[in-house]
Amino acid sequence: MTSIEARNEKLAQTLINHLKRRHINGYYCPTAAQAVKQALQLIPTGSIVTWGGSVTVRDMGLTQALIDGDYRVVDRDLATSDDEKRRCYLAAMDCDYYLTSANAVTQDGLIVNVDGRGNRVAAITWGPRNVLFVIGMNKVVQTLDAAIARARGIAAPINTSRLGTDTPCNIDGVCHDCLSAQCICNHIHVLRNSFPSNRHTVLLVGENLGY
Repeated sequence: MTSIEARNEKLAQTLINHLKRRHINGYYCPTAAQAVKQALQLIPTGSIVTWGGSVTVRDMGLTQALIDGDYRVVDRDLATSDDEKRRCYLAAMDCDYYLTSANAVTQDGLIVNVDGRGNRVAAITWGPRNVLFVIGMNKVVQTLDAAIARARGIAAPINTSRLGTDTPCNIDGVCHDCLSAQCICNHIHVLRNSFPSNRHTVLLVGENLGY
């Protein structure tokens, strides 16, 4: 085990203990492949499953594993129009499992997401019966301020580049606290406690995942 792997394991256990205090289930998986297996063990076959706009859950192969498995998948990636996307967003509010990642998580268990449209943070807040986060250890920070700074200063500029949005951060890679019509930082969401208890589950992964 490398020094980084050892540190990740110790930090993950500390974080899982704090998540438990917040009535959030927590698991640590050293690799993305192990995280996919853990997620599939947590989601009963036949469940209605969908996901937000997470690069993490796609790149690690989790969405494809669900599509290939015995699940009722609402695949928003197949939507070809704004109306179809909206129907997927609404269907997500009544699904059994909603998959997402996070822009950052603090060492004491606060989960932070900054959203453009708001459908992702809406589902995290209410609707789906269960929410499953998959979060790489690269997104663990010390404080809430650091979490918000990471979301807006690191994740947002990368995502605007990926999406091709007309925002200042897509020009120079720096957050300008803009009010652009295409701004993707319109909703700042902090999950500090799960209600009902254990509605939220976090899979921490000992690899760099997402932005």
